[in-house]
Amino acid sequence: MVKKTTGAEAQRLEEDRQREQHWKRWGPYLSERAWGTVREDYSAHGTAWEYLPHDHARSRAYRWNEDGLAGICDRHQFICFAIALWNGRDPILKERAFGLTGNEGNHGEDLKEHYFYLDSTPTHSYMKYLYKYPQAAFPYQQLIEENRRRDKRAPEYELMDTGVFNEDRYFDVFVEYAKASPEDLLIRIQVVNRGPDEAALSLLPTIWLRNTWSWGHATSRPQLSAGKSIKGASVLELEQDSYGRRTLVCEGVPELLFTENDTNTERLFGKGPVSAGLGRAGDNGAPNASKYLKDGINNYIVHGMKEAVNPEKTGTKASAHYPLTLGPHESVTVRLRFSNNAAAPHLLGDEFDRIFTQRQREADEFFSTVIPTQLSADAQQVMRQSLAGVLWSKQFYHYVVEEWLNGDPAQPAPPGERTHGRNREWGHLYNADVISMPDKWEYPWYAAWDLAFHCIPLALVDSEFAKEQLILMLREWYMHPNGQLPAYEWAFGDVNPPVHAWAAWRVYKIEEKRRGVGDRKFLKQVFHKLLLNFTWWVNRKDAEGKNIFQGGFLGLDNICVFDRSAPPPGGGHIEQSDGTSWMAMYTLNLLAIAMELAREDPAYEDVASKFWEHFLHIAHAMNHLGGDAARLWNEEDGFYYDVLHFPNSESFPMKVRSMVGLIPLFAVETLEPDIVDKLPGFKRRLEWFIANRPDLTRDVACMRTPGQGERRLLAIVDRDKLRRVLKVLLDEQEFLSPYGIRALSRVHADNPYIIQVDGMEHRVDYEPAESSTGLFGGNSNWRGPIWFPVNYLIIESLQKFHFYLGDDYKVECPTGSGQMMTLWEVAAEISRRLSH
Repeated sequence: MVKKTTGAEAQRLEEDRQREQHWKRWGPYLSERAWGTVREDYSAHGTAWEYLPHDHARSRAYRWNEDGLAGICDRHQFICFAIALWNGRDPILKERAFGLTGNEGNHGEDLKEHYFYLDSTPTHSYMKYLYKYPQAAFPYQQLIEENRRRDKRAPEYELMDTGVFNEDRYFDVFVEYAKASPEDLLIRIQVVNRGPDEAALSLLPTIWLRNTWSWGHATSRPQLSAGKSIKGASVLELEQDSYGRRTLVCEGVPELLFTENDTNTERLFGKGPVSAGLGRAGDNGAPNASKYLKDGINNYIVHGMKEAVNPEKTGTKASAHYPLTLGPHESVTVRLRFSNNAAAPHLLGDEFDRIFTQRQREADEFFSTVIPTQLSADAQQVMRQSLAGVLWSKQFYHYVVEEWLNGDPAQPAPPGERTHGRNREWGHLYNADVISMPDKWEYPWYAAWDLAFHCIPLALVDSEFAKEQLILMLREWYMHPNGQLPAYEWAFGDVNPPVHAWAAWRVYKIEEKRRGVGDRKFLKQVFHKLLLNFTWWVNRKDAEGKNIFQGGFLGLDNICVFDRSAPPPGGGHIEQSDGTSWMAMYTLNLLAIAMELAREDPAYEDVASKFWEHFLHIAHAMNHLGGDAARLWNEEDGFYYDVLHFPNSESFPMKVRSMVGLIPLFAVETLEPDIVDKLPGFKRRLEWFIANRPDLTRDVACMRTPGQGERRLLAIVDRDKLRRVLKVLLDEQEFLSPYGIRALSRVHADNPYIIQVDGMEHRVDYEPAESSTGLFGGNSNWRGPIWFPVNYLIIESLQKFHFYLGDDYKVECPTGSGQMMTLWEVAAEISRRLSH
């Protein structure tokens, strides 16, 4: 059972929701990587990885976002804090996570670090992070050269493979944060020598200001300066327009080092003439504007360049330098406090540890109301750390496409090729918000359907944030004027599966269950905007007006025999089993929302009827449109496939056994009789279609025979098709693995799918690990691995089928085992395997 949410953290959430206290103003909103992103790319041909590589990151001021290790910032990212480290052997300070670019890795971009998000409350009143730092020189060049040497058939060469962690010769660096108040942050850094010998480490807690002054938008330059030391501590003072005066109190009177967050143009570009194709100030070989630059502290620590830091002790970037020497297994703890309070000795006194202890206790109390008590202690810890990962993966995301396309007032104009390149049709997009990211290193940008999935676990701990995220994607400065949702920064115009309505409905129901009341205002907000998006889908992605949809790659990257985002070889188009199924699911999600809203406002009954009709047409098209060769449902195989249509009207199913053929299961909804009875207008139209349009309703699972509890079932697959699809899904030689449902059937390990088009061979092989193709950057693989979100939807769909079909409907699980299970038991079995 789950207890009702009470306690100090719940109170903080409520205070933040009511805007009484801004508990979420400061959080882990700093990215792990801002280099190599589209936002920072001002090249002529969109070569983001090469334009601002890792080697430039320490020396080059970012235009849009900052990055760091274990970092925090305010929700507008004006002020940033993170740690930097140096083991005395590295060629550079460890200020940010390292990894290979898409062109350096043998399987696409690839993080080469070991760090862990250990804990976080939803208001970030308590957070904990762990970074594992080798005592040997970090093998930057070795990782690049070895991965470059390997081809796509070889495994990735990882940091662990280099031997730098042998004999436990590394430091564990724990970084913890606790909030005494919304504007008073306590920071505790513990360094542990895990190795057998004494080892030295320079620890540099670093505070800096995002560069807002170099782009010609008339903002004043904020300032950091050394304050007067107090007993047992050094003091950093900060002055910034939005937040006023702040202090960072640093235990132990460390040396304070100051520089500016400005580009070292001479290091990066020399002093020569303007380089062709570069489009920002500082990218043109001009002399440095100052002696003190972004890499000044790096140069002081690593190269001993005393002149690289400002002796006047002012700047826009500053570090407190702690040179540490630790014996074997010894640990050292450093305490800091960043607040709007005047510096005073008591800030690091007994109260400091008391607040940390209290926040840790309150975090335990909060999660005891979220995590089911029947779970084992280990499973509870897994769930808690998983939620910490979701909460730490919030990031301030800043991207104003019009300014990015046209350039800034104080900068050279971007290359002319930009007007014909990436995101040119998204000039309305104005992103400057804290957003849930898939990953703050590999994916330091949002993806619409990933974000929708994130909102489900987020709703368990912070339903307000989950709702805000879903609404954010529908705002006028996100959603395209034509109704399309932005996909992700590499190509906002690509199409993600339309799961926004599903996520909104699930978040609404989760909050209703946890708080005892549903937020109908939120539900109405998303419903009205999603009507625009639904219309965009119908008008733009149904090429022939036949209720068969062509959404492109739909987030499934390389699952197809070729790139579905581009016209197929030889021309024509692909009719997509998954695209059409996602749309069927979309109609049912909007139908469920409309019926919920119709309980208080009968005007929504008409809209509910409209989505019921839409669903009928899509379900009919899925199962019957075209002859045998052109139909998405393949009667011979008992499975759904994409169909390839050529310009000469030829067509044939592409018989790849993949998740594409399982997604039709997601389009399922049960209608509760008590709800239908309360909506007489909707019920009347429902019965009319059942009586008068048997051509449409015959394929909608079962509308004439009420199931368990007199429920009606809306689904693309009827009970016979369901049994045939599940025979494939539950076959351990096909989709059912020991750890969940594979994205591609294992049958393709011995029987790859191969087609010849225009004399070229195209194939899909079973690849349960890294991708062996360069499609979509070479790092995404839907050809075998297990993807949790779609597994979650399979489980949810089977549960819905069970609500209608009941205990009498059983299938063999696994196929061929002779063991019969209800669909509820099958769902539980898949869930158990995923938990492994």
